Amino acid sequence: MNLFRKKSIQALIQDAGQKDVVLKKDLGAFDLSMLGIGAIIGTGIFVLTGVAAAEHAGPALILSFILSGLACVFAALCYAEFASTVPVSGSAYTYSYATFGEIIAWILGWDLILEYGLASSAVASGWSGYLQGLLAGFGIHFPKALTSAYNPANGTFIDVPAILIVLIITFLLTQGVKKSARFNTIMVIIKLAVVVLFIAVGAWYVKPSNWTPFMPFGFSGVTAGAATVFFAYIGFDAVSTAAEEVKNPQKNMPIGIIASLLVCTVLYIIVSGILTGIVPYHELGVKNPVAFALNYIHQDWVAGFISLGAIAGITTVLLVMLYGQSRLFYAISRDGLLPKVFSKVDKKKQTPMVNSWITCLLVSIFAGLIPLNKLAELTNIGTLFAFMTVSVGILYLRKNKQAPKTGFRVPFVPYIPILAFVFCGYLALQLPKTTWISFGVWLVIGLIVYFGYGRKHSTLNKNAVQVKKAS
Repeated sequence: MNLFRKKSIQALIQDAGQKDVVLKKDLGAFDLSMLGIGAIIGTGIFVLTGVAAAEHAGPALILSFILSGLACVFAALCYAEFASTVPVSGSAYTYSYATFGEIIAWILGWDLILEYGLASSAVASGWSGYLQGLLAGFGIHFPKALTSAYNPANGTFIDVPAILIVLIITFLLTQGVKKSARFNTIMVIIKLAVVVLFIAVGAWYVKPSNWTPFMPFGFSGVTAGAATVFFAYIGFDAVSTAAEEVKNPQKNMPIGIIASLLVCTVLYIIVSGILTGIVPYHELGVKNPVAFALNYIHQDWVAGFISLGAIAGITTVLLVMLYGQSRLFYAISRDGLLPKVFSKVDKKKQTPMVNSWITCLLVSIFAGLIPLNKLAELTNIGTLFAFMTVSVGILYLRKNKQAPKTGFRVPFVPYIPILAFVFCGYLALQLPKTTWISFGVWLVIGLIVYFGYGRKHSTLNKNAVQVKKAS
């Protein structure tokens, strides 16, 4: 039964302040909202919209975004309560430690490592595609072998631009959370301006005839599209990893999570409607669909701005994903389930320096070698699994009366957590069988790591051994 040993909410909060060097509390509600928008608007809007329209939903991509958005709104409310109740790094991993116990927390933490790691890799791959498109406009081309993931049939072996951007962003993250947040805010303002520019220009070129047939792949296509574009929404989950670096987490965490999600959902729906109204859906299966749409209507000058904005936008997504991954490693390591090197904090910068560079190495390998579509599918299943667990966790908190009366609380319990679980579960079932198999293999590897290392080195296990010796 010690597999299900728990850390109380009070113990989690106390542990966060007991290290010699702790993470610096530097973020407010605006910083968190910008982090959320920075993570949500990027690859989803600039890259995956085209593939989802061409292969799954057609013009009904709008419905796919609404379906995914609903699932995320319900899940976001659950995250907001946990983030307010347990203002500690680690996101769903930490919440599970307080509600379900160590083995479930480890499984979820291992799942989130997959989510953030592969999301970072997928985002770096999308960034590479836009950069190459922009440079090609100036007649600059990388050698083909260095332009994309390993695919000998296509003549590509490694995605060098993707690896370079991961290195640059990691360097920025190691300079301190406030500098990273300031850079993120500037990039977010640029990309929001670019999205508004696309809407303002593209709206005049919409042909309603392109929306017919509206649902060419049927409702199953809409749900498959929703499962694919779900990747676009995972940013608010990364916001919750910042809890330990927030000035007033009980108040600011819910604001940052919910505000960023609402802004982005509205923009996604508008952009997907305009995109499929400009270009026939079957022509949108490209790496840079928004810029492609503007070239399609001969607005090449705007397309140039869009490529710049996309690069800025995708850069912020990568920044937040890498940030989330490093803070997750930090939280798991502090609990003893991963080696202590991951929770070592630099005294001067007050950031987990070594951890950040290890994350950089792992993400670079995946970004350089694995194709974008495989990365996105695996990220989606990891995210959906996390959302479902957090939704059930709220029911558990309320049933056991663990949640304090202060801070944000999910309204209409148990209905909203149940809806979050059902929506996310339904979307997970729409993912391909191969994705489920790969996810199962990843979880098995995680259990091997836990029983081989984590269970023995867990701080809860060490405390139990000390108590046993003392008695």
